[in-house]
Amino acid sequence: MFVSGLELWQWINQAKIEARNSDISLTELDWLLLELTGLDKLALRLESFKDLPKIELKLSLSELSQLWRSRWQERVPVQYLTGNVYWRHFSLKVTPAVLIPRPETELLIDLVVEAVNNCLESTPPNPPLPRGGEFSQSNWVDLGTGSGAIAIGLASALTNATIHAVDCSSEALAVARQNADNLGFAKRVNFYQGSWWEPLAFLKGRVSGMVSNPPYIPSSTVLTLQPEVLKHEPHLALDGGLDGLDCIRHLAETAPDYLESGGVWLVEMMAGQAEAVADLLESHGSYCDVQIFADLAGVDRFALAYRR
Repeated sequence: MFVSGLELWQWINQAKIEARNSDISLTELDWLLLELTGLDKLALRLESFKDLPKIELKLSLSELSQLWRSRWQERVPVQYLTGNVYWRHFSLKVTPAVLIPRPETELLIDLVVEAVNNCLESTPPNPPLPRGGEFSQSNWVDLGTGSGAIAIGLASALTNATIHAVDCSSEALAVARQNADNLGFAKRVNFYQGSWWEPLAFLKGRVSGMVSNPPYIPSSTVLTLQPEVLKHEPHLALDGGLDGLDCIRHLAETAPDYLESGGVWLVEMMAGQAEAVADLLESHGSYCDVQIFADLAGVDRFALAYRR
């Protein structure tokens, strides 16, 4: 499909008005255009395309209008409109079957790398290393994998590890498998359908690390989320029960059966949950060296502990 630069410029001006009136960031409009045209950020910023005789579009101008209308009228997230999201150094496919990976979740991978390096450097190791000596030559688990972002991030960071990714949704697993295949990690990540640890009985006592971004939003709070989330993202990946901690409690209770001594337990959580999560880990008796980490906004977002 081709349109003139002038036609596209006129369309963009109207779309900017709709964005401002709907309280939508203009960067989202840029995102849509970068994905659907051959233009770059500089051309959009300087409007240097205005005098071009033709510009290639991946769809017609009317189809682009319909797509943009679903953003500002129906509040469909722009990531679902383009079908992809950029997370760490990956371009991941996303659909309404999966939660859109957030930038703060990227820090889970950095925390894994830091934990591995700290354990490998400690002499004697404290907490102890898993049997076999090196985290990188072991089994890591991503529970509730969704788009596969965390599993792929682990595979990229732990180059010799085998990654096991679990989700209860067959639709989500289809997206995750496609992402792993597209990014060259299909042989490094194994996918399983089921509830949390359920499909991984064969890994009991053999897991060097568990990472999860589980549902952690209280049920009543889900109903107050912005419409982009409430109306379009899967509630199964959001609702953590009455206080938001149902899934985190389950992971804390069940993980000791699977983690090796010194194995990592790492989850993302909601602002305000850090104290409760730290308490449940410390009172369980199976964990040591419980730590809370903040995200880039300074919010206590991650809980990490080691299997005794």
